[in-house]
Amino acid sequence: MAESNQTTDVRGIALLLWAAEPSAPERLVTPFFHAAAAAAMDLEVEIYFTARSVLLLQPGVAAGLRASERVDKTVYQAMQEAVAHGARLLACTDALHAQGLSRAGLIPECSGHGGAVQYMARVADPAWRGLVF
Repeated sequence: MAESNQTTDVRGIALLLWAAEPSAPERLVTPFFHAAAAAAMDLEVEIYFTARSVLLLQPGVAAGLRASERVDKTVYQAMQEAVAHGARLLACTDALHAQGLSRAGLIPECSGHGGAVQYMARVADPAWRGLVF
C-alpha cells in the first residue's frame, strides 16, 4: 500500500484571525507573512477575519499600523502582499454586524464573506490545514 505524501495532499490553508486586532499591532503582520508564504507555495489561502479583526478591513485602519516602530512596512502592505500572492480575505458577517460595519465599506482587497461554517468546513477537509492567530 502506498503511503500518502502529506505535502502534496495539502491543497489549502485557512487562517482564522481572532486575537489579531488593531489594539495589538505587534500581532498583525505574522498571519499575513504566513499567508503570503503559503500562497507562494501554490496553496489556496483563505484568511477569515472574525471578532475585532474585521476592523482591519476598514479603509485606513491597517495602513496606520506597524508591527514595530523598527518596521517600515504597514499591516496593510503585508495584507496586500498576501493578496498579491493569491490569498483571499474573508469577513465574518456576524463580526461585521457586531462592529457596526457593512461589506460595502471595506477595503477592496476583501473578496467576500466567510464565517464559522465556511472556516470549519475548510479545516474539516483533509486537504486543508487551519491556523488561528
